[in-house]
Amino acid sequence: MKSVTLRSHVGADGILNLQMPVGITDAELEVMVIVQPVVQPKVETPAYTGWLPGFFEEVIGNWAGEPLVRPEQGEYEVRENLK
Repeated sequence: MKSVTLRSHVGADGILNLQMPVGITDAELEVMVIVQPVVQPKVETPAYTGWLPGFFEEVIGNWAGEPLVRPEQGEYEVRENLK
């Protein structure tokens, strides 16, 4: 038994034409065909996920103002050790 996997296209008429060499001549064959649609992966572009076109190119990494200054956080409190 020989397994052959191939990808083909169904025309607008709904008919699938298969042409594949099997390397066997003048013999009876039992052929099994499994039809499974090919699922195309979703390309998650920024527009697909809801972001405006050009948002990341114009905004990310383009801070033009003064540097943000964070206030001091103070000291950590000293706690007793657990026993």
